[in-house]
Amino acid sequence: MEMEAIPVRVLILNNKPMILDKGDVIATCEPVVDIVARPPEFSGAQHLPSTLENFQILNEEQRTAVRKLLNEFQNLFSTCDADVGRCNMTQHRINTGDHPPIKQYPRRLPLSRKEEADHLVKEMVDNGIIEESSGPWASPIVLVKKKDGSTRFCVDYRKLNEITKKDSYPLPRIDVTLDALNGSQWFTTLDLKSGYWQIEIRPEDREKTAFTTGQGLWQFKVMPFGLCNDPATFERLMETVLRGLSSEACLVYLDDIIIVGRTFEEDLNNLRKVFQRLQKANLKLNLKKCRFFQKEVTNLGHVISAEGVKTDPEKIKAVVDWPRPETVHDLRSFLGLCTYYRRFVKNFSTIAKPLHKLTEAKSNFNWTEECEKSFNILKQALTSSPILTYPRTGKDFILDTDASNEGIGAVLSQNIGNEERVIAYFSKSLGKPERNYCVTCKELLAIVKSIEHFHHYLYGRKFLLRTDHASLRWLLNFKEPEGQIARWIQRLQEYDFEIQHRKGTSHGNADALSRRPCK
Repeated sequence: MEMEAIPVRVLILNNKPMILDKGDVIATCEPVVDIVARPPEFSGAQHLPSTLENFQILNEEQRTAVRKLLNEFQNLFSTCDADVGRCNMTQHRINTGDHPPIKQYPRRLPLSRKEEADHLVKEMVDNGIIEESSGPWASPIVLVKKKDGSTRFCVDYRKLNEITKKDSYPLPRIDVTLDALNGSQWFTTLDLKSGYWQIEIRPEDREKTAFTTGQGLWQFKVMPFGLCNDPATFERLMETVLRGLSSEACLVYLDDIIIVGRTFEEDLNNLRKVFQRLQKANLKLNLKKCRFFQKEVTNLGHVISAEGVKTDPEKIKAVVDWPRPETVHDLRSFLGLCTYYRRFVKNFSTIAKPLHKLTEAKSNFNWTEECEKSFNILKQALTSSPILTYPRTGKDFILDTDASNEGIGAVLSQNIGNEERVIAYFSKSLGKPERNYCVTCKELLAIVKSIEHFHHYLYGRKFLLRTDHASLRWLLNFKEPEGQIARWIQRLQEYDFEIQHRKGTSHGNADALSRRPCK
């Protein structure tokens, strides 16, 4: 066989001149044994530039090391929505004991939505997410519009969850997780690509996930959203995958993976170890949502940096940004929140006296320096200890929500030492369409938005939801919800909570935040 010249392209990553001596080996050739086709849209070089935009704090040598690592593990990153990993370490179980199968009839869908549902079903079949079913189980579907306008395909598994034996695998303690980060200087956060869909369902349990759109019966091959034991299965898997790596190297809380290091080299080495574990488990990452080698990241509702762990400004933003009251109505809303926690504020009556005077019937609303001082002192008290505290393990969360004509508000708290202590605040003004909602829908919107806002604290844990709107206890158990209500209920399906009604006079904390003036 005659020798032929083979052109070889050489890429220098560090942009520095390099001298090659005659006879230096720069490449080797091997016969092709297997040809592995990759999706045409895949290109490690195409993905890297956007990722490297976050590397301004790195020098050229460090950037080169990161490029080398990412290229070495490029198969670990998903290349498109269809490129989802399949974990080889566990399968999700649905233990319903000897309960007979539950069959629910499909809900009516408008023609346009039905065509959309059929398209999504075909897409999931093509991507290996679902398969045809011939079992006795069936649950109805719900189509939920996402913020970007696309549609999320969901199944209403409330009936199935009621008869499923609960998995009590514990979630990590948030306070312990955060404490373990002290001393770290470099931080990397990873995001799994459609994490739940990377876990297969045990074959004998797949028929229990069956659903129908009115045309055919289908079942999930992978773990769908909405099953009550999803969080436990996911946390168990991630802890198994990363077992053996110390908390000084990486920490995991459900789908939040954070890798740390006291030096760049240590963070790089720890990241390599995590990559190796994820690759061995056949898991895939979403490169666009990963953040590599940062000096500060937001994780588990806190801002984490070399300086330590700080409260995420979003947790107290609703109070810190409370504008100066301009009317008696505005002032009463603020004082309602303060009064709810007055037992934690030393000399509360004296501090609040100038403000209370302005609410008296014969008083003119004249905002003085004394009022401004009182206002600022009370805001500071509401956003610091002893009112505001870290979440505690073994203590159930309490979520108080409320809605008004202007907005929605919520307070997340825990009972610590027989006192309710605030973990975080939340408020949001209503848009014009939302202001036209009926009272019940506004209250339900407050619940949905508040739970989504406090996802890191509430997901995978049972909590108490308190509202002053009694009908919500009935609404959330509505058998055949439709439209917006059906979509909201579907979102809440992923959470485990008990609803408790309490009188409006006892609901001052959340009520005040819902009436907070927004500018």
